[in-house]
Amino acid sequence: MNVRRHLIPAVAAAAALVGLSACSTDSAAAGGTGKFDVVASFYPMAFLAEQIGGDHVSVTSLTEPGQEPHDLEISAKQTAQLQESDAVLYLKNLQPSVDDAVNQSEIKTKIDASSLTELEKHGNEVGGHAAEHDDHADEELEGLDPHVWLDPVRYAQIAEGVGKAFEKADPDHAAAYKTNTAALVKKLDALNTEFQKGLSSTRTKVFITTHAAFGYLAERYGLTEEAINGLDPESEPSADRVKDLEKMAKADGVTTVFYETLVSDKTAKTIASDAGLKTDVLDPIEGITAKSRGKDYFAVQEANLKALQSALGAK
Repeated sequence: MNVRRHLIPAVAAAAALVGLSACSTDSAAAGGTGKFDVVASFYPMAFLAEQIGGDHVSVTSLTEPGQEPHDLEISAKQTAQLQESDAVLYLKNLQPSVDDAVNQSEIKTKIDASSLTELEKHGNEVGGHAAEHDDHADEELEGLDPHVWLDPVRYAQIAEGVGKAFEKADPDHAAAYKTNTAALVKKLDALNTEFQKGLSSTRTKVFITTHAAFGYLAERYGLTEEAINGLDPESEPSADRVKDLEKMAKADGVTTVFYETLVSDKTAKTIASDAGLKTDVLDPIEGITAKSRGKDYFAVQEANLKALQSALGAK
């Protein structure tokens, strides 16, 4: 198994974020709020904007609650929102329609979260100890895993970059953005410590998911993710892949097949049934809905940790 690491240089983006309330993910019209208006591409970006911006930003999410972010197609109304806003915060290479809209937009402040941390190539199998660094790797984003927010350390790096971008784009409230960013990073550091301690001693290090969203998390904590599908949650696994997973599950003592809230659980439950395994939810936190095990990023990550501890046999 090869995981090729691609270093993306951190970009000091001059940016601002479109305002959304902490739990709001509706696509209400952006602009004209009297605040720093930020358009965020989907929940993890909106959450950052809200936490860092506080009362000084108005955040609008392009992705509705319950909508699978990978499937988003930007409407004409949403394209207009970009033009009316002070900033856009997005994650390049996750939502092609967003990338296109941002490229065509004349909005002054464009914050690409993928430029604020390190991205890697992850496939169906991602392991913490098998990752290889490739100094000569192509640094193009295509083919890189965008799910960086599931690693608290990388998410904190992005938060710091977003905070600096807010400070530059809206200097009148720079002090508040700096304070809020520091508080958020502190919470993410604590979450990282909690994951480290909670997963340091487990019966097995291997877990199965429906799609390869947890590669960064697996690598951070010395685990191996085996994904039924690749980075695309809607793709169908081959018969050979299913057979390989069943053999691997028996060999590595895997007990659980994880599925997620925004995608059908049919494939996961079929494989689990055939292999005599349990199923449970491991949430990629691409959106918060009534089905989510928590009301925000931190609550869902806490639930994810508990699910992993149970499945992996934490001691």
